[in-house]
Amino acid sequence: MLRIFFSSEDVARTRVAPAADQVWELVLSLHLLQGRSRDPVMAGWRRDVSGGLRRDSALGQLRLLLALNPPRGYFPDFLTPYQSLHGLEAGLDGIRSTPIAALERDLNVLAGENPLSLPSSASALARGDGEVLRYLTDSMRVYQVTAIEPYWARIQAAVEADRNRRGRALLDGGAEGLLASLRPAMRWDSGVLEVPDYPVVRELHLDGRGLLLVPSFFCARIPVTLVDPELPPVLVYPVDRLGGLVPAPREGAGSAPSAGQGSGRAALAALIGRTRARVLEVVGDGCSTGEVARRLHISPAAASQHTSVLRNAGLLVSHRDRNTVLHTLTPLGRAMLDG
Repeated sequence: MLRIFFSSEDVARTRVAPAADQVWELVLSLHLLQGRSRDPVMAGWRRDVSGGLRRDSALGQLRLLLALNPPRGYFPDFLTPYQSLHGLEAGLDGIRSTPIAALERDLNVLAGENPLSLPSSASALARGDGEVLRYLTDSMRVYQVTAIEPYWARIQAAVEADRNRRGRALLDGGAEGLLASLRPAMRWDSGVLEVPDYPVVRELHLDGRGLLLVPSFFCARIPVTLVDPELPPVLVYPVDRLGGLVPAPREGAGSAPSAGQGSGRAALAALIGRTRARVLEVVGDGCSTGEVARRLHISPAAASQHTSVLRNAGLLVSHRDRNTVLHTLTPLGRAMLDG
């Protein structure tokens, strides 16, 4: 059980990360890659990434990175610095700038849990060796090219769909409504956010710093936070994966160039019908069934029927929150809408 304690100031300072975090996604994906999960949604990604790393002879270069990220248990806080909020390069700069005391502390904890798995380069890393730090971040870039970059559009779409849900919860219920919307993985009650299935018993007091919520594609079922209570408080939580990962088509591959968004929308209407095409348009930024009905001037029953057909076709995903159903586009729905 993890229990996070909020003051009224902490509630006011709680926010959702502005986009998918490339460093957190990279690090958490390493745990899934090495784990034994039989999740069918991720099976294709694991197979393709493992094969790609072997073909590129990259596994040797990733030895230290893989050792720092065991499939279960502790992994070092310094691998996911707060600077990653501003993008991959900012995050890698943050890793290279980690104070030696933090490196030594994190690696001592990791070695205590995995005494036989760390390569000799980990000792130099603990001493703050600049060459080893650069080697580590270079290996993260190598891994990112194979495991993250081809799938980034899908990852971003899933995270953005979740951000739309949280934004709606914030508009409807304020910051406390946002925190309450995190169920069932978490429970919000009387100033305390609880994560029931957290692997250890822990309490985190925010002390006026607020909390950064980071929606993540590669986060497993249980939310993740940093071990060091002095670091800026972050809670990473899983999003709906919207059907899994498919790599983006290579540039220049596929069909002929689009004739423009207008003709694309017309073709979409011809394919699925004008009303359902308009449903996809209004759902683009997140929309409830009632709002679909009001915006399109159709009955709630008709709006529910259209969203059900589009959901069954894999074009949108629906989440129920009490008496409201919020619809957001899947990556396929977004691709169709964009022509």
